[in-house]
Amino acid sequence: MNTPDTAKPITNITENIYDLTLTEEPARYRSFVFDWDVPTVVDTGISESSDTLLERLDTLGIEPERLVITHADHDHIDGFDAVVDRYDPETYVPAQSTVDTANDPDHRYDHEDTIGNFTAVHIPGHCDDNYALVAPEKSVAVMGDAMIGADWRGLPKGYFVMVEAIYSDDLIAAERNVERLQKYEFDIGLVFHGSSVFEDAREKIDAFLDFPNKGEWEDWE
Repeated sequence: MNTPDTAKPITNITENIYDLTLTEEPARYRSFVFDWDVPTVVDTGISESSDTLLERLDTLGIEPERLVITHADHDHIDGFDAVVDRYDPETYVPAQSTVDTANDPDHRYDHEDTIGNFTAVHIPGHCDDNYALVAPEKSVAVMGDAMIGADWRGLPKGYFVMVEAIYSDDLIAAERNVERLQKYEFDIGLVFHGSSVFEDAREKIDAFLDFPNKGEWEDWE
C-alpha cells in the first residue's frame, strides 16, 4: 500500500480508519478514529488541542459513540472531557489508570478484555496503565505507547522502537511486556509518536524483539 501522509490534519489510512493531527507544537499529538460498527475515538490529545479534535470530528461528520483511552498520560487523555461533553460516548479507561477528569469513565478494562473489535493488551513499562488495542480481523493495532515510530528517534520510517527511557517507568519491563503483541496478527501498527507502520507491522515487531543471540529473561532476574 502507499504510505499515507499522516502530517495532514486528517488522513484516511484504510478501512474507515482516520489519523487526526491535533497539534504540531511542542510535539505532534494525534488521535485515531475508527468508523466501524460503533464509531470509536482512541485517545484525545492534550487539553490545548481539544477544540481542534472536535473540529476534526465535525469535518469528518463522525459522532463517536465510544471513547477508549490507552493510558492516562496527559497527551492521551486530556481531551477526554471535551469529547464526553460534546458527544456523550461510552467510555473505556484502563483498570490501572488514575484519572482526574470531570466525567467518570463508564468502564474500566483489563488485559485481554474485548472492546468492540479490539482486544486490550496490557503492556506496562512505559507506565503501569499502558495498553495496546489489537483488532486482528481488521489487521490493525493501536500501539498506545508500547512502541513508537523509529523516525521519532532519527531512524528510518516504517519501523518501531521503544519509548525513550527518560519517559518510561521501567524500560526492561516495557520491552519484556511488548512481547505480548506477538500473540496477535496485524499488518498496520498505529503509533502516537513518530510515523506509524503501514506494512508488515507484526513481522517488524518480531524482528525487533527476536534479535540474534537473545537470551532468556529469567537469566537477568
